[in-house]
Amino acid sequence: MARKIITCAAISADGYIARPDGDVEWLNRIPSKSDYGLAKFEAGVDTILMGRKTYDWSMRYYRKIGKPEGVWNKRLTYYVFSRKPPRTSPAAIQFVSEPVKKFARRLRRTPGTNIWMMGGGGLIASFLDAGEIDEFLIHMMPVLIGAGIPLVAPRHRDIPLKLLGSKKYPDGVVGLHYGVSR
Repeated sequence: MARKIITCAAISADGYIARPDGDVEWLNRIPSKSDYGLAKFEAGVDTILMGRKTYDWSMRYYRKIGKPEGVWNKRLTYYVFSRKPPRTSPAAIQFVSEPVKKFARRLRRTPGTNIWMMGGGGLIASFLDAGEIDEFLIHMMPVLIGAGIPLVAPRHRDIPLKLLGSKKYPDGVVGLHYGVSR
């Protein structure tokens, strides 16, 4: 079975993954007794893809909570897309600068489970435009933040999605599972 590249993300009800400055504290203000299926999803992936801005945000966050090297799961492989990798980085991180399609096809040929496209919006758009996203797991949070970074960077595109499932949670979160139509 071919490895799938799946975008899994929380969004505000107005479609943003973060505020314009990258802040996601609005996510922490929503009390929850559910992980919205994230543990099950994480158990089915062995690779995480992220853009440089997402990586930089993560590193700032980890420094802020007193873990300057980050908290990287040893069973996962992490790839960060960047034209200019930092001089130093945690050993768990591999930086990528090759074209998206070439990288995705090579990665899919390697043994493993599914691949988590963590984001951000620019990287998601690049993979989507290259035809290299298979599914979206979107958790729409019951909050409007007014402005921010969209789930997918804006470009002119028409990519049909097929609803594979949905789930309503008691706290108002709605989980949406879409397949990307080819």
